Amino acid sequence: MKKKQQNVQPSKEYATLLRRLGAWFYDVLIVAAVLMLAGGIAMALIAGLLQLGILDISGYEDASAYLGKHPVAGMLYSGYLAAVVIAFYAFFWCKAGQTLGMRAWKLRLQNSDGSNIRLTQAFIRMATSAFGLGNFIALFSKKKQSFQDIMAECEMIITPKVR
Repeated sequence: MKKKQQNVQPSKEYATLLRRLGAWFYDVLIVAAVLMLAGGIAMALIAGLLQLGILDISGYEDASAYLGKHPVAGMLYSGYLAAVVIAFYAFFWCKAGQTLGMRAWKLRLQNSDGSNIRLTQAFIRMATSAFGLGNFIALFSKKKQSFQDIMAECEMIITPKVR
């Protein structure tokens, strides 16, 4: 006789601070590379505008000095780079539930029902993360939630091993 298998859901294993920081470090390296690419695209745009005669950077040493010191161009460039970082995290958290660093450390960001977080949750999470310092609250939480997880009403779990 065969026994019927019960439909048992495995309990969630929540992410430890060490795993969170490991994934954060991986992501910092990846974001740095993405920002270098974004900066290269901005420099290519500046070079194209200079070549077409649309932009004049006289009074500045080069395009980098222009982007760093010009009041309007500097703010636009900083906003562009911030938007790139925000888009990176929002895309990966909302579409896959994990960034590349989180995947390497076998972490997943999700709602309590297992669904991916929404874009508004991603924005709340980024706004309350304090550049990663919010992770230290996880040391004192039952579900090992960081400050940004609590504020965005989501959780970070360790992905189950594939058998």
